[in-house]
Amino acid sequence: MAAFTALTPCQATTLHYNNIKICRYHIPYQNVCNNNKTIHKTKSSLLSNHHSHRPKPSPAFFSLSTQSKYNMPPTHFSNSGSGSSWLQDHSMHHDASSGFELREGPIYSVFPTKPAQVSSVQDLYEFICSGPLVDKVGLTPERVAESIDKWLFYGSKLCRLFQLNELYLTIPQKARFYHYYIPVFIWCEDQISQHTSKFKDGEEIPPLVIGFSAPQGCGKTTLVFALDYLFRITGRKSATLSIDDFYLTAEGQAKLREENPGNALLELRGNAGSHDLPFSVETLTALSKLTKEGMKMKLPRYDKSAYSGRGDRADPSTWPEVQGPLTVVLYEGWMLGFKPLPTEVVKAVDPQLEIVNKNLEAYYDAWDKFIKAWIVIQIQDPSCVYQWRLQAEIAMREAGKPGMSDEEVKDFVSRYLPAYKAYLPTLYSEGPNGSDPKHLLMIEIDEGRNPILGTDMEPNSMH
Repeated sequence: MAAFTALTPCQATTLHYNNIKICRYHIPYQNVCNNNKTIHKTKSSLLSNHHSHRPKPSPAFFSLSTQSKYNMPPTHFSNSGSGSSWLQDHSMHHDASSGFELREGPIYSVFPTKPAQVSSVQDLYEFICSGPLVDKVGLTPERVAESIDKWLFYGSKLCRLFQLNELYLTIPQKARFYHYYIPVFIWCEDQISQHTSKFKDGEEIPPLVIGFSAPQGCGKTTLVFALDYLFRITGRKSATLSIDDFYLTAEGQAKLREENPGNALLELRGNAGSHDLPFSVETLTALSKLTKEGMKMKLPRYDKSAYSGRGDRADPSTWPEVQGPLTVVLYEGWMLGFKPLPTEVVKAVDPQLEIVNKNLEAYYDAWDKFIKAWIVIQIQDPSCVYQWRLQAEIAMREAGKPGMSDEEVKDFVSRYLPAYKAYLPTLYSEGPNGSDPKHLLMIEIDEGRNPILGTDMEPNSMH
């Protein structure tokens, strides 16, 4: 383990589990692997072995797990429909600075010092290159090989964030990190670089707003949570927002309901018309000016539990604070980028959509025009939303928390399905309202919320 003793900034503590040596460390990225000659030798050999005939990669993150007789504690996974069913229970705790649930746990990282360990890094390299997003995010085998130490670092940090032991990752967990979260993070970094390059030296650079358009329950909030964490551990200041944060106050929602009697789509929060658009513009404009040290502002948040679940804007005293200079704003929502359609088209889906469609006309100027890079998470069938929501509520009830009944879930989702059926085909075939194809990443996911090698979807395939 000479490589560890050379890394004095690590303040590493080496733990011995039979024949496996595990280092627990707290270090900035630039110090990771700087003196680990074995990893750099491995990097140079990855490409040469990329097309060779090799054994099938091990299911674990590192194939070393089979060498150890150390009994790991059993892993318990929740069946939450929040997009994180592959995570351990109780994996996240609140962090007021981002508004997300966040906690770092112990990190376990095995660096290769023996031939068997070297081959496991190569297994990881092969696994990364087999991912469905590699081409979409502009990665090549050469680029992956050159940055394999970054992938190891990001993977270790995500394991810490989600309280997973990287020696014992399941295939779904491994895929979620190395086929999904990390490739998307690399794409976001490229988008930030392109954004920054448009400004001259000395000019103030506004943060890049990246929009995440994805249906409820598909895992977008967990994705944004992971990206926000990766940005912060690599020294970039980020802010997170949801369209939920811009819902009307309880008073405004009651007024909307009174103005649209009998329209189930506007009876509760959710559809176009139930958001405070001037407040959206005010908030997004203020964030774009957060370009200097010492500048700060609070991010609005919405309390869905208020008024027996009807919801209300959270008290400003509870809003998280962000400080400049901001690099990126991660803005997510189920209907971001929806384009208004001809009246006859939406009425054919549901007559109640006519007023919602009219309301949608104001949303480009309030939301979409601020977004300069887009990530659209595609689903194959809107009915998945019902299943995902049902999973989440069942998990909440099993955990002893208040949750909707199956009938209440059906009623809740039914208020969103007309909009999905009307607007998703255009979103998938044309991209979000005002988007640039050069700054758009389309990710098709399966019912397990994992990326798949998508095919071009026909505009009417979801009607």
